[in-house]
Amino acid sequence: MLNIENSVVVIIDIQEKLVNAAGKYSPVDKACKLAETAKILNIPVLVTEQYPNGLGQTVDPLKSALAENTVYIEKTGFSALLTPEFRDKLEVLGKKQVVICGIEGHICVYQTICDLLAEGYEVYFVKDCSASRNKYEFKTGVDLIRQCGAKVTCLEIVLFEWLKTSKHPDFKLVQALIK
Repeated sequence: MLNIENSVVVIIDIQEKLVNAAGKYSPVDKACKLAETAKILNIPVLVTEQYPNGLGQTVDPLKSALAENTVYIEKTGFSALLTPEFRDKLEVLGKKQVVICGIEGHICVYQTICDLLAEGYEVYFVKDCSASRNKYEFKTGVDLIRQCGAKVTCLEIVLFEWLKTSKHPDFKLVQALIK
């Protein structure tokens, strides 16, 4: 089960051109709710951007939802762990539970998850905060993510696992995000 003190959120490549390519499958709204909850609960967030000169920056609605101390990391490798800066920032945080989402689910998200699992992290893939350009590719990616050992979950499960109880001091703030 997720624990606030041991969690880090990783958001992979929710960038302008990738969001446009995902079209009706865009995960921006739900990814924003995940980011806002992380901000409320003081959970660190790492955001990657795949070749931002070509694919654009992280989309504005998501940037607005993220805490000021969010770390943005530019990458060219499909797995974020191929980027030394990402690996270093993750290690410094010392968290063992990675809550991950993003675009493309079957490429960069999938490869990052595989590498995180190989490094001993407990990985929670937030399916409804993720997408691919093509529904078939996304479904195949989710199947592979499950097969490699990640926990496939959804936004509301993550939020309520973090809160644990309706008596949590931030319960009403988080609940308001999903109503």
